[in-house]
Amino acid sequence: MKRKLIAAIGIAGMMVSVAACGGGSDKDDDGGKKPGAEGYAGQTLTVWVMDGSSPDDWQADLGKEFEAKTKAKVKFEVQQWNGIQQKLTTALSEENPPDVFEIGNTQTPAYAKTGGLADLGDLKTEIGGDWTASLNESSIFDGKQYAAPWYFANRVVLYNKKVWADAGIKTTPKTRDEFYDNLKTIGEKTDAEPIYLPGQNWYHFVGLAIGEGAELVKKDGDKYVSNLDDPKVAAAAETYKKFQALSKAPKDKDEATPQQGEVFAKGNVGAFIGMGWEAGIATKANPKIESDIGYFTIPGATADKPEGVFLGGSNLAVAAGSKKQALAKEFLKIALSDKFEGALAKANGVIPNKESLVSNLAGNAPAEAAAPAAAVGGTTPLIPEWAAVENAPNPIKTYLTAVLKGKTPAEAAKQVEGEFNKRLAQKQ
Repeated sequence: MKRKLIAAIGIAGMMVSVAACGGGSDKDDDGGKKPGAEGYAGQTLTVWVMDGSSPDDWQADLGKEFEAKTKAKVKFEVQQWNGIQQKLTTALSEENPPDVFEIGNTQTPAYAKTGGLADLGDLKTEIGGDWTASLNESSIFDGKQYAAPWYFANRVVLYNKKVWADAGIKTTPKTRDEFYDNLKTIGEKTDAEPIYLPGQNWYHFVGLAIGEGAELVKKDGDKYVSNLDDPKVAAAAETYKKFQALSKAPKDKDEATPQQGEVFAKGNVGAFIGMGWEAGIATKANPKIESDIGYFTIPGATADKPEGVFLGGSNLAVAAGSKKQALAKEFLKIALSDKFEGALAKANGVIPNKESLVSNLAGNAPAEAAAPAAAVGGTTPLIPEWAAVENAPNPIKTYLTAVLKGKTPAEAAKQVEGEFNKRLAQKQ
């Protein structure tokens, strides 16, 4: 299913202060009744979810169970990704913010820093003991739990089964070296382009860096600065360069310029690295290619560990200014339960927040390919200062193009260091 996770994959801008306007009390705005099934009767909880995140029937079933348990009602309000940051920032600064809301995982630290999110440490203790650590990481800021992991997605290899068969390749690779050798074989034995890998598919590069255990920023005194000159980052860049050399894709464009799914649709490309829903772009451009599309997990350096991947997705948070925080937590206990978390994973083909629920992805080929890498995935730096780095022209894209055009990783890091640090220093 094509999703709108691209908006959750990066922060477009920073938020102004959204210090909580209400207290963090467990009392609700119903005359001071204590929390409990009867205490919640007659109340309505407002929940903001993003367009495409949760099916109507999922919302309806959740609403019924929530009402049965709490005697309260839930009002889902669907939001658009475009402009959501400013809208949410404004809402959190007002007297009656949404009680519960979906928030992009990389956006979470910025909102936590402003004081807009309630502390959910007690919820984590009660229901989050088996949340996948890599998926929960973005919900933590300054050591406190300010959100709960909800759903995620990551990149996989989409390949043309016919091209691979024409090259005599009968099995999918399990290691990075096998993957490279397979692509070389395609180049040698067929007329197809082995892999379409544009020079600025920077989220894949972030995944490679995560796989190397690299950090893109480091602390210098009381501020963050570029860490692109780190040898681990350089190793990721060299891997990217090695694979990109097998591609005819431009070195100064990203995966959307042109859409790599449309390039793949022509039938003369062996593979590309993208989100599972990008297969839909290919089949829309060429319906005949649908039966030829296969998926596999991006192979890592060794067969026992997939390649690092960037984890895009969403968390659920409670507004610090909500007067219904106790009721909001009751909602989260249901929404994040195995029943509803598993149902969402099955319906939307997204990675659930705990490994025990991955079985819900059975039969969904792209989701099954994505799931193994979730536990070893990560994100861009989870600091509010990161927001400005992703604004165009993204210095990491500039870095990659410089490496692909002949500069050493160290030279490329030096080239963008000034701009990188300038953005990290912008006032939040």
